[in-house]
Amino acid sequence: MKTCRLIIFTAVLTIALCLSFGNMAHAAKPVVLGCPLSTAFLYGWDAERGFKLAVEEINASGGVKVAGQKRPFKVEVIDTRDLEPGVPVSEALLAVEKLILDKKADFILGGPVRSEAALAAMPLLSKYKKVSILTTGVLTPKYHALVAKQYDKFKYCFRIHGEAKNLVGEMFANFTELKEKHGFNNLFIIAQDVSHARGAAKVMNSVATKKGWNVTGVEIYPTGATDFSIGLLKAKKTKSEIINIWMDMPESAILLKQWYEMRIPALPFGSTLAAAEQPGFWKATGGKGEFTLCNVVNAGNAPSNATPWTMKFYNAYAKKWGVEPEGLGTSSSYMAVYVLRDAIERAGSLDPDKVVAELEKTDIMGVYGRLRFDPKSHQVIPATDPQEGAVGSILQWQAGKRVVVYPKSIATGSIQLPPWMKK
Repeated sequence: MKTCRLIIFTAVLTIALCLSFGNMAHAAKPVVLGCPLSTAFLYGWDAERGFKLAVEEINASGGVKVAGQKRPFKVEVIDTRDLEPGVPVSEALLAVEKLILDKKADFILGGPVRSEAALAAMPLLSKYKKVSILTTGVLTPKYHALVAKQYDKFKYCFRIHGEAKNLVGEMFANFTELKEKHGFNNLFIIAQDVSHARGAAKVMNSVATKKGWNVTGVEIYPTGATDFSIGLLKAKKTKSEIINIWMDMPESAILLKQWYEMRIPALPFGSTLAAAEQPGFWKATGGKGEFTLCNVVNAGNAPSNATPWTMKFYNAYAKKWGVEPEGLGTSSSYMAVYVLRDAIERAGSLDPDKVVAELEKTDIMGVYGRLRFDPKSHQVIPATDPQEGAVGSILQWQAGKRVVVYPKSIATGSIQLPPWMKK
């Protein structure tokens, strides 16, 4: 009887201790990730989904180790509305400050999403010494240029996705191929009236001219525009063979439907082209998105085998959210959480200066290749080979599917022309 009682007592004590330790682990103070995002738009909601998927996976494995203690991540999202027409930059800044002061965010991930708002938020991040990793929107080269120019002030600011100058380079790699293969030489540019798009259009115009292209026109449309026929007719009249598009507004779907219905003999080739990035684009346009090309900035936002992690992430995202990865901000937001966890654990601390030092040493393989930051500008280092750096993805809609056509190292197909352009 004594032996039996001792066994029972020991078992009860063991269970109690396990429950106690379990509750202690569960009660560990979370590391708060403040995410200022324009949640009503693609580059906001896809980023939020990317963050939550990564946090769910990391927390399921025990969380992030901080000074010997495992702690869970917690995502706090506030809508910046900075992609909405007419919303002032000050609203995005209020969202960032609320995340820091009210939600007690340890780190800022995601946005603000609009370039103007992200640039305006940099002094705020410096003031509160909050490490920030941009993961969506914000393509302006000014961001990492400011970090490099005023490192001591803006050293807390990082960007883990591609930017406009790199996107321009990727576009021209494809333009050159089209010139050599089909004799294309006339380029028409359509851009949204926002900082990064205007800047990109200006750079594209300058670089194209220097490379011997004939820029037949530049048309700028305000955010929220719904009729693009004038620009399309100008492209047709000037015998343009490529229409280069820089738009992150959902109304870009109307532009592409109009292009298809008008049978404009110029290939629509978008850089930021939010509508065409999404898996639902084909259905939304009734198949009139056929032949559209767009840059989804990083691999993993369209199906490919860039790294062993690419389709693993792709399938996990589709399973959790019921939709395939959707565009710029998806894979980069997911990877930002893993990169931050890696830096925190190497720093052994949440101290911002220590985490900055470790982020600068980041060198890990991820969904879209080898991830490293330039130690001076804190811009992720790009490459066309995933073994060397962060690779992009340019896709084309072909028979209802998003087919990656660039870079060649991860391509699953090649560019096709609509029948009304074939000689």
